[in-house]
Amino acid sequence: MISLIKASENVVQDCLGVKKGEEVLIIIDEKSRKIGKALYKVCSEIRAEAMLVEIIERDTHGSEPPKTIAEAMKHATVVIAPTTKSLSHTEARRNATEAGVRMATMPGITEEVMIRTMSSDYTGIADLSTRIAKVLSNGKTARVTSPGGTDITMSINGRTAIPDTGILHEAGSFGNLPAGEAFIAPIEGSSNGKIVIDGAMAGIKELDSPITVIVESGNVKDIQGGKSAEELTQIIESTKDRNAKNLAELGIGTNENAELSGNLLEVEKVLGTVHIAFGDNKSFGGRVKAPIHIDGVILKPTLTVDDRTIISGGKILL
Repeated sequence: MISLIKASENVVQDCLGVKKGEEVLIIIDEKSRKIGKALYKVCSEIRAEAMLVEIIERDTHGSEPPKTIAEAMKHATVVIAPTTKSLSHTEARRNATEAGVRMATMPGITEEVMIRTMSSDYTGIADLSTRIAKVLSNGKTARVTSPGGTDITMSINGRTAIPDTGILHEAGSFGNLPAGEAFIAPIEGSSNGKIVIDGAMAGIKELDSPITVIVESGNVKDIQGGKSAEELTQIIESTKDRNAKNLAELGIGTNENAELSGNLLEVEKVLGTVHIAFGDNKSFGGRVKAPIHIDGVILKPTLTVDDRTIISGGKILL
């Protein structure tokens, strides 16, 4: 197994292509200090202008960082954000991307997950993610079923899927690390059916039992289950924003080294899983802006795009 420093080298050099003299802003919080210091060390050794800043942990995934940090993000060359709560679906991140900043978010990353998943074959991940994204982009209707009881259909007609390859060398490129998924924003209002989340759920440390989410006309109508279901209901309702109920994303995991660790960042990348998110999708081709973006992972799914089965029982068929 590789070391945390070696994993950080893969992030800084292989995935983000950081070069001498580039200004790199590393944003951490209390839980990610050790990871931040490893990233800072690697950047310093290649003589990049590294800056390490710690913020208070955000309340939810998608909550904005402090204004000072948001402004600094726009002026860096590269931003790396191993924060507990995700900065991916924030105006601060979108503004930085529009300014040409290369950025990787690493929400909820742990040392163990980073070491394991950043040793993956990212060339292979890029190839598979790109092929799945192409099928999604050319599709009109997607249906997901699972042994747990998931059965939901959604329109993806006219939307462009994004391959999360982990290779972020171009100005304005953005992704999640560890990488390994292809994802798309379904047409708002088009999703109908039942989702049974039995892998992991953003914002919930451990599922006590599967969460059943009933979706009608693209929005969450009911959440059923045990304590975890109550927690998810509270997360959504606490925003006091109806857009938080929007079915925002359909994603497929493509990282062969990712495991069912209970860490959402890793679990949603597990090869052959499907994840469905609620809330914001403005960041990747949708029309909904919301204060949260939260993913739920479905195990052993079958995914059909139009008349073509892409995944069968958790096995990718491409």
